[in-house]
Amino acid sequence: MNAHERLVDLLAQRSARRGEFVLSSGRTASLYIDARLTTMSPEGLAMIGPIGLETLRAAGWLVDAVGGLTLGADPIAYAISYASMLSGSPLRAFTVRKEVKAHGTGRLVEGPFQEGDRVAIVEDVITTGSSALKAASAVQAAGGEVAGILALVDREEGGRAALEAAGFEVRAIVRAEEIVARMPRTTR
Repeated sequence: MNAHERLVDLLAQRSARRGEFVLSSGRTASLYIDARLTTMSPEGLAMIGPIGLETLRAAGWLVDAVGGLTLGADPIAYAISYASMLSGSPLRAFTVRKEVKAHGTGRLVEGPFQEGDRVAIVEDVITTGSSALKAASAVQAAGGEVAGILALVDREEGGRAALEAAGFEVRAIVRAEEIVARMPRTTR
């Protein structure tokens, strides 16, 4: 089993559930993918970093930094940044706040992001694409250039198309269909 297949298995075992759920988009779904149960685990971080880095390289996105809307994007960006350091070509990680805080720097984009950076926006699960669009908009407003959007999981519900219609190239490491195919047959 290769690294991608192991990651799909981990997502299917830890992060996916069947039932009736209301998603952050307000939509209802019979499949819920809480990617954080994988992205915040040692095994998940160890797999996501190298796979994410390889996906960025395969896309040809020459970026300075990776990040996205907190909280879902954070562990993915950190794992990729760590893997990039181990590979000898370090990428910085950043996070995009959901709203500006009244204290501190008052910025939406936090961390070692720099004006002029070319970045990859990362997302844990794309459903509508709105979180990635919000992160991309914040980066652009802060003087960054978005090379593309990297999702851990594409729910395959139109979010990718919405992001592409907004002019962004999108890569997904895993599709929901792959996860469903590896989920245990019993309802959880």
